[in-house]
Amino acid sequence: MTGFPSDYEERVYAGVLGKVIAVYLGRPYEGWRFDRIQAELGDITGYVNDRTDVALKHHLLVVTDDDISGTFMFPRALRDHGIEPTSAQIGDTWLNEILEGQSVLWWGGIGNSTEHTAYLNLKDGIVPPDSGSIARNGTVVAEQVGAQIFVEGFAMTRPGDPEAAADLVERAARVSHDGESIHAARVVAALVAGAFTEPDTDRLLDTAAGLIPKDSLIHRVIADVREWVAADEDWKTTRARIDERYGYHWYGGNCHVVPNHATVIHAIARSRGAFGPAMTIVNTSGWDTDSNAGCVGAVCGVLGGLDTIDESGNDYRSPIAERMYLPSTDGGSTVTDAAREALALAVHGRAWAGEPARDLGKGARFHFALPGSVQGFTVLDGEGTVHNTGGRLAVRTAGCTVATPTFIPPEARAMPIYGLIASPTLYSGQTIHARFTTTAPAKPVVGVYAGEEATIRWIEGPAADSGVSWTVPDTGGQPIVYVGLRCAGDIDIDMLTWDGAPDLTLTRPEGSTTGLDSPPDAMWRRAWVKATDRWDPHWPEPFRIVQNRGTGLLIQGERGWRDYTAEADVTPHLAQAAGLAVRVQGLTRYYALRLAGRSRAELVMHDTVLAARDFPWEYGTTYRLSVRVTGTRITAAVDGDTLFGLHDDTLTCGGVALLVTQGRSATHSVHITPAEIVEEPS
Repeated sequence: MTGFPSDYEERVYAGVLGKVIAVYLGRPYEGWRFDRIQAELGDITGYVNDRTDVALKHHLLVVTDDDISGTFMFPRALRDHGIEPTSAQIGDTWLNEILEGQSVLWWGGIGNSTEHTAYLNLKDGIVPPDSGSIARNGTVVAEQVGAQIFVEGFAMTRPGDPEAAADLVERAARVSHDGESIHAARVVAALVAGAFTEPDTDRLLDTAAGLIPKDSLIHRVIADVREWVAADEDWKTTRARIDERYGYHWYGGNCHVVPNHATVIHAIARSRGAFGPAMTIVNTSGWDTDSNAGCVGAVCGVLGGLDTIDESGNDYRSPIAERMYLPSTDGGSTVTDAAREALALAVHGRAWAGEPARDLGKGARFHFALPGSVQGFTVLDGEGTVHNTGGRLAVRTAGCTVATPTFIPPEARAMPIYGLIASPTLYSGQTIHARFTTTAPAKPVVGVYAGEEATIRWIEGPAADSGVSWTVPDTGGQPIVYVGLRCAGDIDIDMLTWDGAPDLTLTRPEGSTTGLDSPPDAMWRRAWVKATDRWDPHWPEPFRIVQNRGTGLLIQGERGWRDYTAEADVTPHLAQAAGLAVRVQGLTRYYALRLAGRSRAELVMHDTVLAARDFPWEYGTTYRLSVRVTGTRITAAVDGDTLFGLHDDTLTCGGVALLVTQGRSATHSVHITPAEIVEEPS
C-alpha cells in the first residue's frame, strides 16, 4: 500500500455513484447486441429510460438490479465476519441475506444460472470454494460473468493495494465461480483498489494484469485489447475486433466472462478513466451492458473522483438522487442511498488499513456531508429545487414538502424483473431529530400508506425555526414511506435522523379487507419480508404462516432497533416448532424464543440452543411469548412466566420475526416497546 488517500470517503462515494449510475444507464437494454443498440438508440450518451419509441426492458430509472444488490450486499460479510472473511463466511452471508427465488441473483435454474447453481450448492451444505468450482459445476457454468460483477464493494475497502483487493475478491468470487472468471474478478478488483492511488490507467492495467497467470485467457484478452486500442483511431474498430475474436459465438453459456471482460478493458483503456466517454463505449458495445458499465463506472469514479462524473457533459446525479435498492432478508437495509453505502464501506477500509475512524455524519442518517449529496431527498409537493451547498441540503421554495423514502415508494411498487423486498426504516415511537435554518417555520413530516389503494397520508410534527425533535405517533399499523420537512420558505438542512426503539403494534390495520377478497400486495403486508412457504392474506388471523420443510421466518424491522421488548400471541398447529425472534439480521442471524417438540421451550441463536427447559405445549393452544433484549441481556417469558435470562453479545441490534419450523403457526399481533438497560447487581 502506497499511502492512505486523504480523500478516501469522497473517492469511495464517487466509486459507488459511478457503479450505480452506470448500471442504471445500461439496464434498459441489457443483453442487446451492438447492431441493435446502434439501430434503435445510437451511441449511448445518457439515460434512455424515458425513450418510449423503442421496446426497452423497462422505463423506470431507479430499479432493483442484481449488479447493484450483490455488489453492496455481499460485503456485509465484512461487518458480520470481520475484515478478512473466508470464502465459507461469505457463503454464509449469501445464506443469511438472500431470499431464494426473489432477491439479488438471477434465478435461472441449476446449470443455467451460475449464481443459482452455487446457491443451491450452499443450501445443500457444500462449502465454498467447492460450491462454485469447475469440478462440481463444469467450466461453462463456472466461467460466466458474475464473478467480476460483484467485486467493487469489496475492492473499495482495500484502497491503494491492488493485490490485497484481488485476494479478497477471489475469496468472494469462489463462492460461485472458478477459472477465467476468477482472473477477471481479480483484475477488476485491482483496478478499483489501485485507482485510489495510481492516476495512470496504463500503469493500473499493468498492475492488474500482473496479478493473474500470464498463460490465462483473460491475460491474453487484456493484452489484445490494449494493443488494438493503441492501433485503432476509432473505438468501434476495436469493438469489432473484440466481437470477431472474443464474441459470444466463441463462448458458451448465457453470459460468458470473456466477451464482457474484453468490453470492460476496452472502455477503461480507451477512455483513460474519463466517465462520459467510458460510458458511451461500454454501453454502446452491447452484451451485458449494465454489469459491464457498472465495473467501468466504479473504476472511473474512484480514479477521477466526483469531478469525472460531474464534468462528463451529463447531469447523471440529479435524476437518481443517489437512491439505491438492496433487497434482501435484512429488509430494513433495502431502501438506501449512495452516501450511506459508501460510508459503510469506508468504515471497513479504514479498519483494514489501521486508520482512525471518521464519522462524517456525526451519527446522523442523513447529513449531506459528502460533496453534492442529497441522499434521496426530492420535492414531493409544491415547487422547489434541492441541491447540496457546503454540506447542507438547500431547498429553495415558496412552499413544498422535501422528503426521502423510508420504504417502497409508490413508483417502485411494481418493480420490473426483481421485486422490491423491504421493511420500513422508520417506525411509530421513534424520535426524529432535524437541524436546519429557514426563512419560515418548518415542520417534520412522515408519509404513511393509507388504505389498500396505497395513497399517501401525511402526518405533521410541530413547527420550528432551527431544529426539532418529534416522536412519530401511532400510524395504525400502516408503514411509513417518507420522512422529511414541510417548508413554508427556503430551508437549509444540516441533518435529519431518528433514534430509539419503536413503540407499535404490528397487525392487520383497521379497515383492511379480510377474507377471499384480501389483496395479497397490501403495503402493510409488503412491510414484512416473507421467508415462509405460505402467508396468505385471506385467513382470519393476520399472520397464518406455513413452512413445509425447515424453518421459515416472517421478518420486519431494521438494525437501528437495539433495546426493546417484543411480545406476540403464538398458536402452533402441527408444527415442529413455533416462536418469536428478536434482533433479526436475516435468515440465520437472530435470537428466538421457540416452543419445540411439544415438550420444551428453547432460547436459540439461529440453530444453536442457548438454553432449554421442559415445557409441555399443545397444538391449537395460544401462548403469549415475550422476549426482552437490553444490551447483552436476553430475557424470555411464556404467558408471563420468565423462563430464561442470559447474556450473549453476538447480536446487538435487529428487527423481529415470527418463526415456524415444518408446520403452521398463527398470530394476531406483535407488540414492540422500548426497553431501557437496567444495571444488574454484581
